Amino acid sequence: MTHPLQPQPATIRTEVMVPLQFSDGFTTTARVLTFDGLVDGREHLAVGLGDRTSRLAPADRRDRPPLVRLHSECLTGDVFGSQRCDCGPQLREAVELIAQVGGYLLYLRQEGRGIGLYGKLDAYGLQDDGLDTYEANVALGFSADARDYTVAAQMLSALGVGPMALLSNNPDKAAQLSRLGVDVTEVVPTGVHVNASNARYLETKASRGAHTFRRRA
Repeated sequence: MTHPLQPQPATIRTEVMVPLQFSDGFTTTARVLTFDGLVDGREHLAVGLGDRTSRLAPADRRDRPPLVRLHSECLTGDVFGSQRCDCGPQLREAVELIAQVGGYLLYLRQEGRGIGLYGKLDAYGLQDDGLDTYEANVALGFSADARDYTVAAQMLSALGVGPMALLSNNPDKAAQLSRLGVDVTEVVPTGVHVNASNARYLETKASRGAHTFRRRA
């Protein structure tokens, strides 16, 4: 039966193999996929890791739900190593964890919780004047968190993902996916990547965004 909020289907457009190497020396191979038919028309990517670098998982892994991370683009953290957030370390951690067990990293082009790169940098200026990360977005006329994960549901469907484990500390991701008909069987916490520059940011995500920060066993 079709879920009432399930979006129109998307299709896989291209897929290519890409060898990855991070600055700390970690290497792996990824299957990077692009899509047609995504509702917002943006260039989101799926990165297949571990046994999902092939189109068909090995027979002894097919019944194991893949581990999936929805990672919102963060140019400052992912590329330039900004210490104002934990995005870069979360991306690096997610790639290794998913490569170990098999699954997908969905790289979603929704910078600054959906307000864009310039908007995010404007929000940083307001944060420097005392606002927290959510207050700054609202002061600029945006939602505190404008992200919509409809495209993620479309991508997962195109990939043939059924039940899945979600790598996240953000309860809104699991809630939105569930409303869109995605079967999230487990939520796996990410690490706690705290430093002197992002401590207030992480505290605000916990108090205002209900993010759960707990260390994995």
